[in-house]
Amino acid sequence: MSQLYPLKFKTIFKEKLWGGKKIKTVLGKDYGNLDNCGETWELSGVKGNVSEIINGADAGMLLSDFIAKKKGELLGNGIYDHFGNDFPLLIKFIDADQDLSVQVHPDDKLAQERHQCPGKTEMWYILQADEGASLINGFVKNTDRNEYQTYFDNGRIMDLLHSEKVQTGEVYYLPAGRVHTIGKGLMIAEIQQTSDITYRIYDFDRVDKEGNKRELHVEEALDAINFSKPKEIKSRYENLANQTNPIVSSPFFTTNKLTIDKKLDLDRNDLDCFKIYIGIGGSGKIAGERITFGEVMLAPASMKKYEIEPDSQLELLETYIEL
Repeated sequence: MSQLYPLKFKTIFKEKLWGGKKIKTVLGKDYGNLDNCGETWELSGVKGNVSEIINGADAGMLLSDFIAKKKGELLGNGIYDHFGNDFPLLIKFIDADQDLSVQVHPDDKLAQERHQCPGKTEMWYILQADEGASLINGFVKNTDRNEYQTYFDNGRIMDLLHSEKVQTGEVYYLPAGRVHTIGKGLMIAEIQQTSDITYRIYDFDRVDKEGNKRELHVEEALDAINFSKPKEIKSRYENLANQTNPIVSSPFFTTNKLTIDKKLDLDRNDLDCFKIYIGIGGSGKIAGERITFGEVMLAPASMKKYEIEPDSQLELLETYIEL
């Protein structure tokens, strides 16, 4: 049996009405003939957008086919039993040159009923923020369906939403049901459940290249929204060198930050799951495989002990699932 190694994947580029140029100018990724790039999908099991391996002996194979071949050796036995050949997380980079729509995502129960897919809980790590950039994260107060509907009908929905000024390095956790939007001038790394279900509530009356407004999902959103004020807007975390700094712990994913300036031996023997590494600063190697700013790598579950070696300093997000 050939030993598994850290996997890298071909980037999938997505042009968006609100997309910009930072995918090229900041991350150094060439999105070809697209007018802009709003999102890159770096690791995806979404049907029709499944990632392709680009390194090592398995280059050219689709992630879904590789999971079917390696099963628990790649995902972890419990993870494979739960998710099968469907990779459970989606990793993106997002460049908002303009505000995204005000939106909400359904939870697992509603998404399964309506779309036969998982819900969408997500988190954002702010890779870069223009001066004055902000985002929307939930309501400014506890509300209810009737009050929300009144604000919406009167064109005052933005008055009910919490706007937060944002700085590089901050983290925001957004459970399914949280009304939110990414504001213009923000570039983020996003970790989310494998789902592409978005209900647009308000889109600032924008039109596309053909002069058409984008579809809204006002009624669908009502059943998805959590009308409570968030208990926490921003995730607090320590950033201690050469150790694991927990950021998010949820039923859907766990995420840590690693800031490394010397060789670090990682021991993940207590974890029966794949590990995803997102390069958010600097460069280096994970188990001998290079990773740089803006790259994403998948370490198989069967890799339990390995070395991370920075060139000078390497900053990573590490994410996995604990069932």
